[in-house]
Amino acid sequence: MLLGVNVDHVATVREARRDIEPDPLKAAELAINGGADGITVHLREDRRHIQDRDLIGIRKRVKTVELNLEMAATDEMVGIALKVRPDMVTLVPEKRAELTTEGGLDLKKSGKKIKKAIDAIQGKGMPVSLFINPSITDVEISKKLGAKMVEIHTGLYSNAKGKRQIEELKRVKKAVKRAHEIGLLVNAGHGLNYTNVKKIAAIKAIRGLYIGHSIVARTVYDGMENAVREMKKLIEEGAK
Repeated sequence: MLLGVNVDHVATVREARRDIEPDPLKAAELAINGGADGITVHLREDRRHIQDRDLIGIRKRVKTVELNLEMAATDEMVGIALKVRPDMVTLVPEKRAELTTEGGLDLKKSGKKIKKAIDAIQGKGMPVSLFINPSITDVEISKKLGAKMVEIHTGLYSNAKGKRQIEELKRVKKAVKRAHEIGLLVNAGHGLNYTNVKKIAAIKAIRGLYIGHSIVARTVYDGMENAVREMKKLIEEGAK
């Protein structure tokens, strides 16, 4: 099972100051060193975190693992995908007011627009994955629209507790099973962290898991001590 690491929130920290640090490209390289099988970036229409230059830089440098571009099914984004040529594209919904993606694509409402994007991107040899809710109906519509893959939204599972989480896990399993049955490659992601990922990873038909926020958050804790130690060392050297 593959691990795709989303580096968006490294850029979120940078954009809080409109600075050059931390650099999502450097984070991507470190993630690959740590064993990541892929790097994901979400180029939003409002450019709230990842910028066009980040995507271009990461595409130039990330060659040994899969580069997954998350984006809305808009003409602008399709044009960028065709120019940059990531290894795969995941179409996701976007709302300007949301903090993070809140659910899967509305395939019934936006089917024509999504199919247009799928045809344009896959026509140039890049597979498209649709970020969908854990729904049998959405899985089957994804197949009809011509997508090669789906990414099952695990947010409700990740946020649930007790019996509710068990029910949400069942929904994810059913959606994965149906997607696998009808010939779709199946990924999963959203809200997965160090305490809830194992039960999703146990679903054998899943091709890959796409995780970002919890890894970036863990990096803050596990990397802080070393970062402070290095800064302290430089100060002491300079003060001699």
